[in-house]
Amino acid sequence: MEFDRREFTTFLLGAAASVSVAGPASAQSDPLPSWNDGPAKQAIVKFVHATTDAASPNFVPLAERIATFDQDGTLWVEHPIYTQLVYCFDRVPDLVKAKPELAKVEPFRTVLTGDREAIAKLGLDPLLKIVAATLTGVDVDTFRDEVAKWIAEARDPRWKRPYTELVYEPQIELLKYLRSVGYRTYIVTGGGQDFVRVYAQRVYGVPPEQVVGSAGAVSYQYGAKGPVLIKEPKLLLNDDNAGKPEGIHLMIGRRPYFAFGNSTGDRQMLEYTRAGAGARLAMLVLHDDGAREYAYGPAQGLPDTKVGRFTPELYDEAIKDGWIVVSMKNDWKRIFAFE
Repeated sequence: MEFDRREFTTFLLGAAASVSVAGPASAQSDPLPSWNDGPAKQAIVKFVHATTDAASPNFVPLAERIATFDQDGTLWVEHPIYTQLVYCFDRVPDLVKAKPELAKVEPFRTVLTGDREAIAKLGLDPLLKIVAATLTGVDVDTFRDEVAKWIAEARDPRWKRPYTELVYEPQIELLKYLRSVGYRTYIVTGGGQDFVRVYAQRVYGVPPEQVVGSAGAVSYQYGAKGPVLIKEPKLLLNDDNAGKPEGIHLMIGRRPYFAFGNSTGDRQMLEYTRAGAGARLAMLVLHDDGAREYAYGPAQGLPDTKVGRFTPELYDEAIKDGWIVVSMKNDWKRIFAFE
C-alpha cells in the first residue's frame, strides 16, 4: 500500500530521568554492541565525548542536552504501511458495529472487505474519513485504553510479532547511551501524539511528555463521571517536515544537539539541529537491507516508495552538510532484539 507521509500526517490527529554525570562516558565498555565499528558508530561516540567532557570546548550543560528521534522508519518498522494507519483500519469494524449504517458507505464498506488491493486504491479523501472517524469523538482516556489493547494484540503480518517488538535494537541502545550521559531523548514524529504516548515509555524509555507528534484539538466537556477531554477532528500541529522544528520549539523550547531521522519528512529537523552553535550531530537511517528488513529509497538506486521516502536530493544534502547516513545493512550487526 502506498500513502504519502506528508499528506497523511496533515490529517492525522493524533523529562525522562536525566542521569547527572561527572564527565564523558569513557568508562562504558561498549554502549552500542549492535552497531558495527565504522564511521557512524565512531561519530556517535565522538559526539558524546565532545559534548559531555567538561574540559571540551564543545561541552554542553546538562539542561541543554536534547536529542530528538523520528519514530516511523527511525525507531521501528514503517513498511509497508504506518502502524497507526493499520490501527485505523482495524477500528472500522467496531465503528460500524456502533453505527451500522456505515457498512454500506464508502470507504468503510471497502475496508470491511479486507481486500488489500482495493484498500490500497483508496484516495486521500476516503482516507481522511477513516482517520477522522477512528481517531476522534472519544475521550482521551478511552482512546488511550483502546490503543493499549490494540497494540498488545495486533501482529505484523510478516514477522507475526507485536508491532512493539519491531523496534530497532541499535536505536534502543543509542537512546539508552544518550540518556546515560544526561541527554533527554524526545520522539518527534509525524504520527499521532496521543497514539505514540501510549507505549513510548514501555518500548523506548521515553515518557509521554517527551513525545512530540501530530496533535489534534481536544475539548473540555462533562461526562457521566465528571470532566473529560474529547478528541476533536481539528489539527493543531502537523509534526512533519517544517512542522518538526516548529513542534520542537513549541513543545520542548530548546534546539536539539542531536537529531535522527530517516526520510524527507525529517529534513527540516536535521537542518534546524545542525544550524545551532557548537557540536551538533544529525543522522539518517538508509533502509538498504531487504533481507533483514526492507529496502527503499529512492536514494542510492533503491526502490522508490511513498512511505518514508529517502530521496537522492536528501542524500546529497546529507553528504554536503556533514550529516551521517547510517546504512542499515552495513552499520547494524542486528536489527531486532529477537534476531
